[in-house]
Amino acid sequence: MTHRVTVKVAGLQPVQVLAGLAGIAFIVFGVVGFTRTGIGDWTTHSFVLGFSVNALHNLVHVVVGALGLVMALGSGLARLYGWLLFAGYGALFVWGLMITGIVAQNPVSEAGNPLALNTNDNWLHLGLALFGLLLAVMPARRKLIEEEPDLPEPREAHDDRAHDDVRHDHVGDDRRIEQVDPAVTPRAQEPITKEQAVVDPKTDRVDRDKISDRIKH
Repeated sequence: MTHRVTVKVAGLQPVQVLAGLAGIAFIVFGVVGFTRTGIGDWTTHSFVLGFSVNALHNLVHVVVGALGLVMALGSGLARLYGWLLFAGYGALFVWGLMITGIVAQNPVSEAGNPLALNTNDNWLHLGLALFGLLLAVMPARRKLIEEEPDLPEPREAHDDRAHDDVRHDHVGDDRRIEQVDPAVTPRAQEPITKEQAVVDPKTDRVDRDKISDRIKH
C-alpha cells in the first residue's frame, strides 16, 4: 500500500517577516530624514546617523519601505522584493563609488549627485543589496502532508448491496404484477357442474360412488 505525500508551504514564511521588517525600517528612516531636510527644499541635504540624505533620498526610502510592506503579503512576492533590493541597491552602490571618486570613470557624471550620496551611503547600499540577495534565495519553510490511499470496498458490502438491488427489483416486479388495469372488466365465474363437484382433487378423477349417490337423491 502506497501513501501519497504532498509538499506544501507552511504558513507565514521567514522571508515575509524579514521583508515586512525591512519595509518598516525604510519608512522610519525616510520619515526621520524628512524631519532633517524638510519636504519643500529638494536641494538641502542633511545627515541621519552619519548617512547623507536629502528630500529625494528620503522619498526613495519611503517608497521602497511601502513596497516592502505590500510584497511581504506573499512568499513569492517577498522573494521578488529581495531581487529588487539586490538589483537596485547594487546599482546604487556602484554609482556611489563613481560619485565619491573610488571608481575613476563615471559615465553619468553629468547627472551630478541627486541623492547626496557619501561614502557611508555606499557601504549601506552594499549591505542592503546583500540583504536583498538573502531574501531572494531564502528557502521556504514547508511541511509534508501524507494522504491516505483510497481503500477498495469490502466484498461483503458489495454483495449485500447487490442482493438488496435484486430484492428491490423483485418487489418492483411484484408490484407491477399486482397492478390491475381498471379498464378491463373481470370475467364472471362459471357455475360448477355436478361432475366437477365430485372430482377428487388428489387424483382429478370422478368419484362414481358420489355420482351415484347424487343420482339417487
